[in-house]
Amino acid sequence: MRVVVQQAPFDFGAEAEGFARAAEGMGAVVTFTGIVRDRDGGLEAMEIEHYPGMTQAALTGIAEQALERWTLGDVLVIHRFGRMAVGERIMMVATAARHRGDAFEAAEFLMDYLKSRAPFWKKEFTRDGAEWVAARDEDEDALNRW
Repeated sequence: MRVVVQQAPFDFGAEAEGFARAAEGMGAVVTFTGIVRDRDGGLEAMEIEHYPGMTQAALTGIAEQALERWTLGDVLVIHRFGRMAVGERIMMVATAARHRGDAFEAAEFLMDYLKSRAPFWKKEFTRDGAEWVAARDEDEDALNRW
């Protein structure tokens, strides 16, 4: 298991390849990458803030929960902080398991919990100014299935 919180961009291809190569004996590797998107046509950048010790512990706890709930060979979580432009990668989740069901479910669990429970604060910058991003009902609703 590897959990990384960093400001610098990450190389998705290299991370995915290294994770898959190390997943010996596994039949499935699932990856997901979150990207800064412009929903309304005016987003210029997003800034993510966090408390380092608290964030690392929370993300590690979420990854440990996935390892306990599903039969996994490995888990990778990378989450960035700082200012990011539209199109930049924010985060990555990878899971490896002997069977695809465990890999997919664990990856979805991690994504849902990272979106709603990880201690990050997001601010969006548009042509009209800046605004903190509020929690969304649909993100909270996604947690109910777990």
